[in-house]
Amino acid sequence: MTTPTRVLLVDDHPLVREGLRARLAGLASLEVVGEAGNAAEAFAVVAEARPDLVLMDVGMKDVNGIELTAQLLARHPTLWVLMLSMYDNPDYVHRALQAGARGYVLKDAPSQEIITAIEAVTAGQVFLSPSVSGRMSRSQTPRPLLSQRECEILACIAKGHASKQVAEELGLSTRTVETHRQNIKRKLKLDGQAELIKYAVEHSGDLGRGGPA
Repeated sequence: MTTPTRVLLVDDHPLVREGLRARLAGLASLEVVGEAGNAAEAFAVVAEARPDLVLMDVGMKDVNGIELTAQLLARHPTLWVLMLSMYDNPDYVHRALQAGARGYVLKDAPSQEIITAIEAVTAGQVFLSPSVSGRMSRSQTPRPLLSQRECEILACIAKGHASKQVAEELGLSTRTVETHRQNIKRKLKLDGQAELIKYAVEHSGDLGRGGPA
């Protein structure tokens, strides 16, 4: 018999985890081996239970699911991560995939869609909920992907920091920060420092450790 896929549920709402467990119960191909309500619990359960796949909530309170995905995969690169979210924002989807997630499914999707997504991810494919992929395809001007470091630098710029201050805060050289600033302006098609600062301030809620709410 095929060994069941070992699944970890990560969500900061116990009722959501309970609902997910109920939706996956009785499937011979899946085994829920643990639950976690925050980043620390997730790391502990991954180390102890050795899941194959993590069903990851995007909008958690301490560390958002996108950042936690990147952190988990840095330590456990063979994990599969499937994002579960209430938000079909294309920007969240881009950032989740950039962090290493293999799929993005809406929480209100039918149970069969979540199961199909798990099967696709464990087969080495990328799965997006139809409504998510549809919205992404309708987005005429998607925001270019910025690296985590570039997002950190933008967050510092939004706080009014000059390159030297950014370098000190992030432990980088001033020259490296300047290079990142140039790359950010190129990716976002911004002309000059004034436009860069304006963009950073306007999008400050999406940057840094806060991430999606």
